[in-house]
Amino acid sequence: MIPLPRVISIGTLAQNTLWNEPRDTRTGHATTTLVEGDGVKIMVDPGLPPQVVAAKVGERSPLQPADITHVFLTSFQDDTIRGLAAFPRATWLAFESEIEAATIPLQEQLQIASDHPEDGGVEPLETRLRMLERINPAPESLAQGIDLFPLAGVTPGLCGLLLAQPRKTILITGDAIATREHLAEAQVLPTCWNRDLAQESFAEAIQIADIIIPGRDNLLPGV
Repeated sequence: MIPLPRVISIGTLAQNTLWNEPRDTRTGHATTTLVEGDGVKIMVDPGLPPQVVAAKVGERSPLQPADITHVFLTSFQDDTIRGLAAFPRATWLAFESEIEAATIPLQEQLQIASDHPEDGGVEPLETRLRMLERINPAPESLAQGIDLFPLAGVTPGLCGLLLAQPRKTILITGDAIATREHLAEAQVLPTCWNRDLAQESFAEAIQIADIIIPGRDNLLPGV
């Protein structure tokens, strides 16, 4: 089966500096994409709240949340994980490097918060760590024609999905390419963990992709 992507929800940045926004002006959330392939129905980056993303699945596809076999996270951020609870039966996946990079600082933050439980910071961190513990390292290929495409830089282990088509290549980039303006201006996000690495990943993405599904916009033609 040729892997078929379908944008379930178009994401947005809380602050888009290429729109000359000096501060956060909205609640950011990732573009959420459904990818169907041989034996799999993969939800990528469920960034809306669980009840909202669950409703979007039914609006944009003939499926229901219980039909989703896997959730793949391009990165572990609030804007990509917000709707994970809508898919309790699915297998949750992310690139192994991203899982490791997210786990270590959370453990350190929890240790600090545990010294001051009166501040109320322990429970949210424990919840986030439990979520991370449920996320499995993704295999190199999720199904025929659905392969990992590492794009580190915005986060340490950001990873896209490469979808092979008969005459074109589709790449789900996550925040490695955020919006159409970022693609047009060859710009990466200003909040990058490693800007040089992010620029390299950006260049690799546009070199290979005929169609791009960015982190915070609708699908775009490659350049």
